[in-house]
Amino acid sequence: MKTICTGSIAYDYLMTFPGHFREHIVPEHLESLSLSFLVDSMVRQRGGVATNIAYTMALLGARPIVFGTVGEDFGEYRQFLESVGVDTRYIRVVPGVFTASFFANTDLDNNQICSFYPGAMTFARDLSLNELRDDQPELVIISPNDPVAMDRYVAECKAMGWRYIYDPSQQVVRVSGEELRRGVEGAFGLFVNEYEFELLQKHTGLSAASICNQVPLVVVTLGAKGAIIYTEGQELRIRAVSPRHIADPTGVGDAFRAGFIRGLQLGLDWVTCGQMGALAAAYCLEQKGPQSHVFTREEFVQRYHQNFGDCGALSILLEDSINIFSED
Repeated sequence: MKTICTGSIAYDYLMTFPGHFREHIVPEHLESLSLSFLVDSMVRQRGGVATNIAYTMALLGARPIVFGTVGEDFGEYRQFLESVGVDTRYIRVVPGVFTASFFANTDLDNNQICSFYPGAMTFARDLSLNELRDDQPELVIISPNDPVAMDRYVAECKAMGWRYIYDPSQQVVRVSGEELRRGVEGAFGLFVNEYEFELLQKHTGLSAASICNQVPLVVVTLGAKGAIIYTEGQELRIRAVSPRHIADPTGVGDAFRAGFIRGLQLGLDWVTCGQMGALAAAYCLEQKGPQSHVFTREEFVQRYHQNFGDCGALSILLEDSINIFSED
């Protein structure tokens, strides 16, 4: 039984602006907005939601499978993923195009202005989860991707009876309300941030109560305020882990999802899953780029203990032979 990560695979171009975006926006003239920000630095990092989630899951001892499309410039990236334990056999190279690219400009308040070039990701709509019939997944993560691909994977998971986590994230603003509703209805889990949850309700016409009643697991991340888990009529609050310092917010939500899902794989309770997500997010926040953080499982358990006290249940993370998803 395996965990499949579908979604974007991209290179991230991360820039830093030594000021505050808000100081250069005139609200009464938004209809003629024209701005250019001179940045201090730019770096290229490995990114993409599917691969960001898979990377942190691999650090935590899992072997997730990434399912998606990339360009001819992906060779070195593939080698890196395989070196940390990510299964890349279902990543298809599209000839003649570049891998998707994400451009993020971050100011001193950690606000971001971003753009995304889909590139090879557009061809994800040509992939079918039917290719996985020999690798029956216990869980499929449907994260931001080509909108047609996301809708297709939702339909295929339902048709094959596979549990899936719906993570529309940034695509809430691009995907139609009808498609969003199809993704929510029938999902095992839903992951969104606070603002995305509001947009999801607006676009689908579903209330928060209606969503929580039909989706067994709803996780709403709240940034520095932590997260809320809605499940089985419960509302469980997870506090954030204070980072040792803040380097870059890119990919923090993906790291949270990875930590949470790894806890789910190990059969841990909801609170522990949420706390694992919060800690993984802190590690990501402390480094520039969504795949620059590094830790051993022993270090992770020790820091978990420092932040949340008792970590008896988490000892399973150190036992390689015990994994209810047995992903080898």
